[in-house]
Amino acid sequence: MACHGGFSLDEATRRSWFNPESILKTTGIRKGTVFADIGCGEGFFTLLAAEAVGETGKVYAVDVDASAIEKLKRKATQKDLKNIHAFAGKAEETVFCKACSDIVFYSMVLHDFNDPLKVLRNANQMLKPSGLLLDLDWKKLVMPFGPPVQIRFTEQKASELIKHAGFTVANLKDVGPYHYMILAKTNVLKQSAIAPRQRKAQVGHA
Repeated sequence: MACHGGFSLDEATRRSWFNPESILKTTGIRKGTVFADIGCGEGFFTLLAAEAVGETGKVYAVDVDASAIEKLKRKATQKDLKNIHAFAGKAEETVFCKACSDIVFYSMVLHDFNDPLKVLRNANQMLKPSGLLLDLDWKKLVMPFGPPVQIRFTEQKASELIKHAGFTVANLKDVGPYHYMILAKTNVLKQSAIAPRQRKAQVGHA
């Protein structure tokens, strides 16, 4: 897949930088999980997530590049993965569902969105009260590959954006020499606001 900076980002290249299965495992992904891959490209993480969540789970994927989405769909067909729902579109205009996703995931794309704060707020709408957000991104360092250093987000800037979108940063750590990972939880206020409605619904069905 061609990436910002004009280099090839194939599976072997990615795996030389980090362990993708380990990254996904950090989210607690399992059978039955609902996973949303925002800015999915050709679906490197989408496909891994689809295998992890199994037939009882669901994976949503969106990318502005329609040709990348078509390639993702072909790969999914080849692997007989029927739990992927992939669409071409802008992340700023995408809310797959309301409070139904367990995980919203970004892989090296947050800096590419025209309005990253809006994209993150969309994630807050999609996530369940117990949901998690994971942002895997480039360190703001000069490298011979990757996006221009001036457009990259520092760990601090990315964390602040995530907080402003209504999340609490739970963990921030290095992932190999070139990337960092931020794991965030939906805000406690969101959880407390939704809980009474859930309790009321439960009483109604009693």
